[in-house]
Amino acid sequence: MAEKSPVNMQTVHESFQKFAAYGDSKASGNEMTGKNWAKLCKDCKIIDGKNITSTDVDIVFSKVKAKSARIITFEEFKNALAELAPKRFKGRSKEEAIESAFKMVAGKDPTNVGVTKVAKTGAVDRLTDTSKYTGSHKERFDEGGKGKGKGMEV
Repeated sequence: MAEKSPVNMQTVHESFQKFAAYGDSKASGNEMTGKNWAKLCKDCKIIDGKNITSTDVDIVFSKVKAKSARIITFEEFKNALAELAPKRFKGRSKEEAIESAFKMVAGKDPTNVGVTKVAKTGAVDRLTDTSKYTGSHKERFDEGGKGKGKGMEV
């Protein structure tokens, strides 16, 4: 195999900050919540469904954080990734596994998959289409769909 390039910890730290600040306008990006840690693991494909599940991610988060804390720092984040790496990359040395885990995180951004979009339903289109109006309502509009106004009496 070709010579492996070492992981750039600066890009890993930038990804950590992006995920740490994700979804919280008041977040500084220096500390990460358990929810954002789980999102990072999911978006960066560290959770694979077989070797590592969301439960494993939550357990590791609880292990590395301070007893009464609800957040982790970048140093604790690195320890958490190092804890998950050997389980995610079975059959590799611990160092190779940790490097692979950091490579998975480096340069990644939070995704917005599954975010609710504005629904464009057919019901609104049907209700506002003047060409489909019948009876007395039809007479309130001309062929172009423009209203005739108050003085439409014939």
